[in-house]
Amino acid sequence: MTNTPDETQQLQFGWEEWVSLPDLGVPAIRAKVDTGARTSALHAFDIETFGPSSKPKVRFTIHPIPGRDDFVIPCSAPIIDRREVTSSNGEKELRYVIESTLTVNGDSWPVELTLTNRSTMQSRMLLGRQALKDHITIVATDRFMQPELSYDVYHTAKMRHQAPARALRICVLSREDNYSTRRLVEEGEKRGHSVEVINTTRCYMAINAMAPEVHYDGKRLPRFDAVIPRIGASITPYGTAIIRQFETIGTYCVNPSAGITSSRDKLYAHQLMARAKIGMPNTAFAASPKDTNNLIGLVGTAPLIVKLLESTQGKGVVLAETKKAAESVIDAFRGLKANFLVQDFVKEAAGEDIRCLVIGGKVVASMKRTGAEGDFRSNLHRGGSAKSVRITKQERETAIRAARAFDLNMAGVDLLRSEGGPKVLEVNSSPGFEGIERSTGKNIVGRLYDQIESRVRPAPIRRRKSGAKKSAE
Repeated sequence: MTNTPDETQQLQFGWEEWVSLPDLGVPAIRAKVDTGARTSALHAFDIETFGPSSKPKVRFTIHPIPGRDDFVIPCSAPIIDRREVTSSNGEKELRYVIESTLTVNGDSWPVELTLTNRSTMQSRMLLGRQALKDHITIVATDRFMQPELSYDVYHTAKMRHQAPARALRICVLSREDNYSTRRLVEEGEKRGHSVEVINTTRCYMAINAMAPEVHYDGKRLPRFDAVIPRIGASITPYGTAIIRQFETIGTYCVNPSAGITSSRDKLYAHQLMARAKIGMPNTAFAASPKDTNNLIGLVGTAPLIVKLLESTQGKGVVLAETKKAAESVIDAFRGLKANFLVQDFVKEAAGEDIRCLVIGGKVVASMKRTGAEGDFRSNLHRGGSAKSVRITKQERETAIRAARAFDLNMAGVDLLRSEGGPKVLEVNSSPGFEGIERSTGKNIVGRLYDQIESRVRPAPIRRRKSGAKKSAE
């Protein structure tokens, strides 16, 4: 709550003072006092608007320390006006106007600030008449009449945790207008973020060493804080290429391109899990038709599962009840020149599996999926049903290890309960949210945004590790 000084609490300002802007996460900045200027101004760059036209917001960054362009504070605020301002040299500029709390020596009051590039100015902020009001006396011959602050505050561990929430710009890479995509937009905007759905196949790339870019519908895409990939199986190669481009730019991607690629290649995925000693059904693969009997023998006896490597949502997965049926299915797949796996059928699972949703290295929700009557597949897309389920410590640890094996920050890990412990069927890098949110009643997308916000934290950052000058003042 701001404490506006009254007439009995007169403040004396010199022509330059130290002030704080707590709403913007700026604990110390030197401001020049200029009674000739009507509106206050704040040095800002990378200024961009976002949000609905009815309640527009602006994102910008600040160099609070003169001479330290490597030190950056990212900020955001609602736009209250757009105003034409004439500078001291007579130049006119149309600037965005925001409101922020100004704090001096324990006293706080709201001030209007215009955003402009003051990189050539020694003072990163200018205080105009509107901010000074009647409770401030100006002593034009002196400076720092109020207690002096220090730029050292920016180098403390406490500074990172005190930074205010900053609106993020999020890209959802998706070609579909489905529940998951709509929830990502809804939850992000509810938190004050700008969320844009980008059709993956309409993106294209400028690939070069100095300035790699992603373009979309004829324009370069803006600087995103994070990308949430929702890459369909049919466009995995191109979709992961787009994600690699964002990774090259330095954008945080919830799931990395390598993790998505390896999870989609079922043969490689099983090899990765085997390397990590993660339990899974006995699995075999062979290219030659002469090895059919040996292939079946490696897995065990019928019934068996024959699964296309490119299968999704239960499509291309066949249960062979007898050895003869397994041979027929294998021959048919080979006749189509299709790549496939042969797996042991876990009878005790009884047509049920468990989907564990892992976000940021934690299982945030789990549900039991049961196949439709007469169908051994439990996929919800095929008419299966789901309900919330309590999982064991071993199942939780298995799901976490499986997601970690693919380096995925978000994954749907499908488990079977067997007599030998949990067995991983699949690790999904683009899990749907509808079934698990409705069956568990949990805000799963909210947990995802918690993870994104913790990784893309609004705190001061240094753009260069070396060559940065020390504070000029």
